[in-house]
Amino acid sequence: MKVIGFAGYSGSGKTTLVERLIPVFRLHGQRVSVVKHAHHKFDIDHPGKDTHRHREAGAFEVVVASDRRLALMREFEQPAQLTVHQLIAELYNGVDWVLVEGFKHSDLQKIEVWRAPAPGETARPARYPEDDFVTAIATDAPDSLPVATGLPVFDLDDAEAIAQWLIDSGERFEYNDELYG
Repeated sequence: MKVIGFAGYSGSGKTTLVERLIPVFRLHGQRVSVVKHAHHKFDIDHPGKDTHRHREAGAFEVVVASDRRLALMREFEQPAQLTVHQLIAELYNGVDWVLVEGFKHSDLQKIEVWRAPAPGETARPARYPEDDFVTAIATDAPDSLPVATGLPVFDLDDAEAIAQWLIDSGERFEYNDELYG
């Protein structure tokens, strides 16, 4: 399994890029999973649904499954900050790629998603000059990058080119779960 992260500020286009990459990988016959960092009290369940009622009653875990999908919800009794490696370990291991959105401070290789500031806005700092795990940049303004780089730079809207580069460079992104145990 190969793993690549996508890091950038909120609103930079990470989710849209990941969303566009998934069908491109699928067209290449690749199975894809996604790990996404969420903020504190996110919820995928809805009041009144059976699973929500079970969680509200105090269940530690609720697994709901049909012939088409499976979902696992786990409640932490105390706040727990899982590492990206712990989350990857939770995934079904029969996938070709894991796309990780967020976890910008992780030790995963990642593509930085960077947008030029709108007129009148201050540019947000880029991570790639200091983060050795940034292996490429996806941007809407390559000529406006704050620091010159020898890293591959992609048009943020060109998911096909980004996916092709990842596939062509696949060995580089092979995940070694023994390192993260």
